[in-house]
Amino acid sequence: MNETTVCVVGNVATRPVYREPAAGASARFRLAVTARYWDREKNAWTDGHTNFFTVWANRQLATNAMASLNVGDPVLVQGRLKVRTETRDGTSRTWADIDATAIGHDLARGTSAFRRSGRPEQAAPAEPPRPEPSWETPDPAPRAQPRQRSGPEPEDREPDREQNREQDREPAAVA
Repeated sequence: MNETTVCVVGNVATRPVYREPAAGASARFRLAVTARYWDREKNAWTDGHTNFFTVWANRQLATNAMASLNVGDPVLVQGRLKVRTETRDGTSRTWADIDATAIGHDLARGTSAFRRSGRPEQAAPAEPPRPEPSWETPDPAPRAQPRQRSGPEPEDREPDREQNREQDREPAAVA
């Protein structure tokens, strides 16, 4: 199948609209993608033309997009490009849609906190959930301590690592 797969970087332009018909969850929102270029005369980055896409998400991606996206959020969208043309009353209109396969926040322009979405078919975990780690608090998991030697190395013996290196270089004796 010949499809045009695209990955676009832009900003969420409209609040996502969520629907749950019999076929499964669906969400759509408009994405503004503005080209930027270096203007030598102004010696600064300048905004170029802005393209608008309607992004469509289905099933779990739709649910997660609805819970995660807000107007103005910088995002990356990957999916299949579909261009639609319609003529009404002698006027031709063209739309560009993206059937999204992945949507994520643009971490080059901000931070994000990831949470796995729950799935209804998953059983309850056997142990209580651990708190999410934070940059401000230390990790609650204990760290392994390095093994302490029981005494000093004998002077007539080289450290174990040197012996291991010598063993690696010499072929083993065959009996």
